[in-house]
Amino acid sequence: MRLPILGPDDMNERQREIAGRIAGRRGAVRGPFRVWLQSPELCDRVESLGAFVRFESSLPLRLRELSLLMAARHWDAQYSWNAHVDKAVESGIPAEAVQAIAERREPVFDREEDTAFYRFCHEILEEHFVRDETFHEAEKHFGAQGLVDAVGSLGNFSMLGMCLNAFQVDLQPDRTPPFPDIRGYGRVTPDTEGSR
Repeated sequence: MRLPILGPDDMNERQREIAGRIAGRRGAVRGPFRVWLQSPELCDRVESLGAFVRFESSLPLRLRELSLLMAARHWDAQYSWNAHVDKAVESGIPAEAVQAIAERREPVFDREEDTAFYRFCHEILEEHFVRDETFHEAEKHFGAQGLVDAVGSLGNFSMLGMCLNAFQVDLQPDRTPPFPDIRGYGRVTPDTEGSR
């Protein structure tokens, strides 16, 4: 990691308070929270938003996890991908669809609503706009609140991906790199792959 990891003795009272709350809710202070604690007020707000989109959003759990994987792949954020790929499959996203996303291929889903959700998220991430047809199909399945929650999830998980990559947060050395075109904190091409 590019920043020092704050231990309890390095933290001010506000940082210790937030770290304690994060550890209580999430089991430990790890990953991006080790970065965000450098700015305790931002950390406080980011943790609240992250808890909402992960645990309380109107979206089904599998789609919360899918939105995380999509943002992780968009930003090539290996840490968050590795931390959630198994949860996504366990919650109902087909393993083949997850692999397709990792390889930047078009995934196939078992449910019509999952396909509509994927297309909505994919278009806003990749094209920065959503076609009317895509919007109305997703709205039919998830309503206004679901679509607002989807955009909130993508925004939160995009911020997470940027944080992980900018500060080079732990890549979990026990995990196989999930993306064929990324090694460490850099993009590989067929030309550079052989020289590594």
